[in-house]
Amino acid sequence: MQNLAELKCTACRGDDPQLADTRIEELLPAIPDWTLKEAEGVKRLERNFRFKDFQSALDFTNRVGVAAEAEGHHPLLCTTWGRVTVTWWTHKIRGLHQNDFIMAARTDALYPG
Repeated sequence: MQNLAELKCTACRGDDPQLADTRIEELLPAIPDWTLKEAEGVKRLERNFRFKDFQSALDFTNRVGVAAEAEGHHPLLCTTWGRVTVTWWTHKIRGLHQNDFIMAARTDALYPG
């Protein structure tokens, strides 16, 4: 499988289909530290990142924010002392798109851990 972090996100429209469960299962091994979650009936990718202090967590949050803004695809970011939780899903389709897996892989690449 090609490195997801090297792929380009594609523009997503509201009528694009959500990823099928079989495709999700194919992509998950490429981002092994991420968990498939469901909230409010919407499938999402989530990962907790650990840091030595708040400043390190905040710096990582900002790097993820810059990457998200560059692609026009934005996660839920929860920053607390020593931890950042990142959650990806595609709001327009209320579920997962390949872009979410690409951005999860890019998020992993930004983690200094």
